[in-house]
Amino acid sequence: MKYFLLLLLTITTSGSLLAQGLGIGQPVKDFTILADYSNTKAVAVIFLNQSCPNSRLYENRLSQLASNYAAKGVTFLFINPAISMEEGNSAAGGNTNLKLLPDNGQKISQQFGATKTPEAFLLQNVNGSFVLKYKGAIDDNPQLESSVKEPYLRNALDAVLANKAVAVSEKRALGCMIKRF
Repeated sequence: MKYFLLLLLTITTSGSLLAQGLGIGQPVKDFTILADYSNTKAVAVIFLNQSCPNSRLYENRLSQLASNYAAKGVTFLFINPAISMEEGNSAAGGNTNLKLLPDNGQKISQQFGATKTPEAFLLQNVNGSFVLKYKGAIDDNPQLESSVKEPYLRNALDAVLANKAVAVSEKRALGCMIKRF
């Protein structure tokens, strides 16, 4: 019994360390896509899966955010961490103006520590190196955009663009679990 508990503790600890991914203030390494955005002020990496109801609820909000912040120097990357693109794009009536990039082998979602869809990661360009400034929920109300009281991602975007500290740098994302293989 003692060995079983020790093994369980080891597995639990190892799994939680692997799932942590990037920490606030850490630079992103070996994410080659970012080289294409060296002239941007920030990059918002959003993990979405159109078969997830919560992801679908955020499509219009994310499209609007991406449109509003593009002129301010922010690029939005929408990443599909589904095991296959067919699984992640199976929803009927999805917003087609959000181009989902595949996460082949789920390397990107694992590097970032993404566990849910939707989940946001805001990276600030600091002298050519992208540093994580916010991770988590997009806002506090997935159901009704009109009832949002705390727009976490928007607040983080505004702080980063103003070169200020992000007041809420982490907020637990709510949504569908990312299936790992």
